[in-house]
Parts: sequence; structure tokens; C-alpha cells
Amino acid sequence: MKFLRGYLHSLVNPKFIPVAFRVAIVVGSLLFVINHGAAAIQGQMTRDRWISATLTYLVPYFVNIHGQYISSSRRL
Repeated sequence: MKFLRGYLHSLVNPKFIPVAFRVAIVVGSLLFVINHGAAAIQGQMTRDRWISATLTYLVPYFVNIHGQYISSSRRL
């Protein structure tokens, strides 16, 4: 439970956010183009696709924060 609480706090830690945000933009954009690019160009983005597209950006953010959190907690 301590780990989860620490991880959740790290999601909004000003020390971690800049790198995680940049990773989410780069990786999320690449994945968006791969998974939704054709649908976006053709105007076929449904509600479900937009939900999936949002997760396409959130997952890299969460994973990067996790890596930073684990790395910083091991240094302590």
C-alpha cells in the first residue's frame, strides 16, 4: 500500500512531470499515428477511438513516472 500511495503522489510530482510529459507526447504521438492515424485523417474517430487515443498518451506518462519513481526510491 505504501508503494501505491507513493506512486500516486509521484504522478503529480513537479520533479517527474517534465520528463514524463515529453515522453508521453513523443511516444503517444507515434502510437496515435500508428493506431489511429488513418481514422483521424478520414474523419472516422468515434467516441471509443478517442478514449483509446487518450490512453495512448496516458500510458507512456504513467510508465515513465513509474520508472522515475522506482529509480528515485532505490537511490534513497
